[in-house]
Order: sequence, then C-alpha cells, then structure tokens
Amino acid sequence: MFDRVEPTFLLFAIGLVLVAVFAYFGWKQEQARKAALGQLAASLGFRFEHDDNDAHDDEYAQFEIFRRGHSRTAKYTMRGRIDLFGASCEVCAGDFRYKVTTGTGKNRQTTTYLFSYLIVRPPWPSPTLLVRREGLFDKVKGAFGFDDIDFESEEFSRRFWVQSSDKRFAYDVLHPRMMEFLLRELDSAIDLEGGAICVADGSSRWEPSSFRSQLDFVAKFCELWPRHLLADLAK
Repeated sequence: MFDRVEPTFLLFAIGLVLVAVFAYFGWKQEQARKAALGQLAASLGFRFEHDDNDAHDDEYAQFEIFRRGHSRTAKYTMRGRIDLFGASCEVCAGDFRYKVTTGTGKNRQTTTYLFSYLIVRPPWPSPTLLVRREGLFDKVKGAFGFDDIDFESEEFSRRFWVQSSDKRFAYDVLHPRMMEFLLRELDSAIDLEGGAICVADGSSRWEPSSFRSQLDFVAKFCELWPRHLLADLAK
C-alpha cells in the first residue's frame, strides 16, 4: 500500500515545488518590468502609478479593447504630457489585464490576457477613425457589406482595415505620405474615439524600451496630419 502512495505523494510534492518556482520567477519578472517602466516614466518626466487602476476601463470606455472580459485593470500606468499638433497633449501608457472565463462546472476555465497601450488626447475633438491590420474575419465581414474604407493604394487597402464616422476625414488623414508611413511603421492599431488616440493591438505587451518607440511613432503620425485639416479641427 505504502509503495503505491509514496510515489504519488512524491509527484504531488514535486508538482507543488515546480508551481512555486514558476510563480516566484513570474513575480520576479513582473517586479523587474515594474522597475523598468518606473525608470522610463522618470526619464520622460511622467508620473508613475505603482498601484493597479481598476477604473481605467471606465475612463477609456470608448475603446473596445478595454471593455473585454472581466477583472479588468491597468498596471504600471505612466501619465504625462508631450507636444503634439503644436500643443501640449495628455499621455497615458502602460499595461492592461483582463480575464475571460469559458465553460461551466468542471470545464470552467479562466484565461488571463495582457497587452500594452499608449493613449494621447489631441487638443480638439475629431471624427472616429480606426486603422488596424486586416484579418481573415475582416475579409468575411467585407463580403457581407460591412463598411471598410478603400483607398487608391491597393497595398494599403489590402493590408489595413479602416473605419471612420466621416470618410472625408479618413481620406484627409490617410493621404499618400501617411499611407506610406503606416505601411512601414504600423505594427499595432490606431483608434481615434471619444477625443483620444489609442495605439495598441489588444493582445501583446511591449518591451519597456518599446514604449519610447511608440511615443516616437505617435509623434510622426501626428506630424503628417495635413495643416488644412488641423486648422478646420481647431475652429
């Protein structure tokens, strides 16, 4: 009897040790990420929020990626201001976590998702605009008549899904030079809604150093907006 019990107990004990080891190294990695983002915030002159923010999903409820699942919270939040469109604009960046539970009873399973984001608030409101990589499901939606704006650049239209509440606005923002820039540089998604611009893909976390690169990307994106459009928005 004991010969049968002892190996089972040993395996159980080894399993507990492995779980504890993985949990410890996961915790260490998170602490290192938190420290790195805190240092980045200080170098940018931003405020760093050490505590999790459970109100982030309500603060930026206009963005669908912050309304998914449950147990939603923002982590390692950096807040500050940068110059965009010739004005000082509010910036919020960090990580976001949410959970999705599927199944019931013994088949109930909860999966945790983490991704990074960057949000800036322009000095004026604008129509909505979404630019993101086009996927297979988007092609299916397009076949059923869902609104995806097409452009003269076949490559751009093929690679990106574009939606806007104002097609004229979309065409003004996404002029040929902007399309060339996005074809080279956009590896995430850009969403303009509710007086803010959000850059994120909703599925992956950036390396701490990549936040600075994303800030540079947003600055270049904003520099390419036509001057006549900025004048109209500022009225």
